[in-house]
Amino acid sequence: MDPAQLKQVPLFTNLTPEHLRLVAGLAASKELKAGEHIFREGEIGAEMYVIAQGKVRISKMVPGIGEESLAILEPGNYFGEMALVDDTPRSADASAHSNCTLYAIQKADLERLMAQHKDLAYELLWTFVRTLSARLRETNEKIKAFFAISARF
Repeated sequence: MDPAQLKQVPLFTNLTPEHLRLVAGLAASKELKAGEHIFREGEIGAEMYVIAQGKVRISKMVPGIGEESLAILEPGNYFGEMALVDDTPRSADASAHSNCTLYAIQKADLERLMAQHKDLAYELLWTFVRTLSARLRETNEKIKAFFAISARF
């Protein structure tokens, strides 16, 4: 992966050119066809992904309703990073919404790199925290809206 391309990904924006080069060296390219599954809810994850081209659909199966789309991610977005932070199963499904090119970064490789470069670890972990916090706030707003709509019925 090109370090300049990685610099455009919000998770990696604050990294130094050297750190970008090191992280880019970990990324393995993966080509997917539209509709192809990347991972399923409940699977154990060992990597995160950066979207280089195409779109990725993040969704959940809701009992009695079916598949509910949570997000359509585009180039420059990343997903699956929760697998790098904890050892719990995937919380949603991810599939190629269109033909796409992804870069996969393995948890073990990134952990090794962060152990060797503490300043890199510091930047990445704080960005993870900010990302997860923003997503939690967004989820809270969706729940609030859901209850507001439900109260009308």
